[in-house]
Amino acid sequence: MHKDRTEVLVESIKRFLRRGANKYLQNIVKKAHAADLSIVFREISLDNRCKLFNLIDDLEKKVVLFSELDETTFIEFIKLLELKDVVEVFGKMPADDAAELLNCLDEDYSTQILENMKKEDSQEVEHLMSYIEDTAGSIMVPDFIALKEDMQAQQVIEALQNEYLDVEMPFYIYVINEYGKLVGVISLRQLVVVQSKMPLKEFMATDIISVNTYTDQENVAKLVSRYDYLAIPVVDDDNCIVGIVTVDDVIDIISDVATEDMLKMAGVGEDYIETQTVLRGTKIRLPWLFTSFLGGVAAFFIIGGFQESLAKFTCLAAFIPVIMGMGGNIGIQSSTIVVRGIATGKINIRDLWSVVFKELLIGMILGVIYGVFIGIVAKLRFFSEPFSLALSFSVGLAVISSMSVAALVGALTPMLFKKMNIDPAVATGPFVTTSVDIVSVYCYFLIAKLLIGL
Repeated sequence: MHKDRTEVLVESIKRFLRRGANKYLQNIVKKAHAADLSIVFREISLDNRCKLFNLIDDLEKKVVLFSELDETTFIEFIKLLELKDVVEVFGKMPADDAAELLNCLDEDYSTQILENMKKEDSQEVEHLMSYIEDTAGSIMVPDFIALKEDMQAQQVIEALQNEYLDVEMPFYIYVINEYGKLVGVISLRQLVVVQSKMPLKEFMATDIISVNTYTDQENVAKLVSRYDYLAIPVVDDDNCIVGIVTVDDVIDIISDVATEDMLKMAGVGEDYIETQTVLRGTKIRLPWLFTSFLGGVAAFFIIGGFQESLAKFTCLAAFIPVIMGMGGNIGIQSSTIVVRGIATGKINIRDLWSVVFKELLIGMILGVIYGVFIGIVAKLRFFSEPFSLALSFSVGLAVISSMSVAALVGALTPMLFKKMNIDPAVATGPFVTTSVDIVSVYCYFLIAKLLIGL
């Protein structure tokens, strides 16, 4: 339903742009959500992007639009805008979003934007940009509520009403001691249900999960996901709170990491296809496809070694695709499950052998099921041949061997790569598919040689 609505919005705006119907465009832009407008921006020319942008009267909508645009579209588009318009949007933007977008631009232009922003805004953004990329410090929100532990509940409520109106996401109230160190946390719900004279230190939670400014953002996302927090505090080396990472940022991280791992496993790099040039796309895919090419050549030589046998029993060739295909599929399934588990923190390297054994057992069970099916097919297809029974056993055992080995390799490979501090998403896909193809063909002909007497 939402997809249909977005498509209608894109087509309507394109049509009104062609006609120059600014009045209708302005009405549509006023009602449309900025996230939907970001999709429209990908579908129209640079000139029309500027025209559409100038029809947006709401500054908050411009802020959200900037944040929702993909990196390539944002960089192309922002260069066409006047500096004062860009500065106006960045001045209204949350510091963490502004820092992320400015890091996408070249240094000279981002410096120019910062110099034209209000001093207090630019200092906050520059502070976030000083942290290492993809760490908690670089994605944290510097606006949070931290109050002394001896404050009473009623005083806290009054402070929220008078002093913290501009805090973006007041999910929690963090409690600090007289030295400014983080000692507790309370939710807004807790605050309104306790007696008004009760000090924070008497009902705050002291078992705080926090992260350091240099904690990797993926680890931050895992913590938020594991404990179902709406935000997690970021502290410095002295345990003083310096910011929070909110759940909306975590959702973006999880989405980006999942997409990145999928693209890596496919051997096509880390960028979406629409952001890659032809040359870059070719260079990224070439080495991984070469791995598959070498595997194919190896399989060719293995099959070639049984050329005389194939000439005598041509029916053997008919089952090669299904044996390789079943092995390859379950290998990819196992590797995908393990890589995803490692990425989300649900699988630990300490669980190596239990994970591998479980996937091997699943592979063997599925292998037996499909081995029986394909064996029956082979027997029925070549029932008149004297070797039909041996052929059916050969094919069935080959499927069992192929799927068992594939599940083993698919589960073991990413775990071993992780143990060696190699990104399992990068090398697992090509390695698994290539190795499984080679092993499947070799096992098939080896079993056939023993049973049929090639």
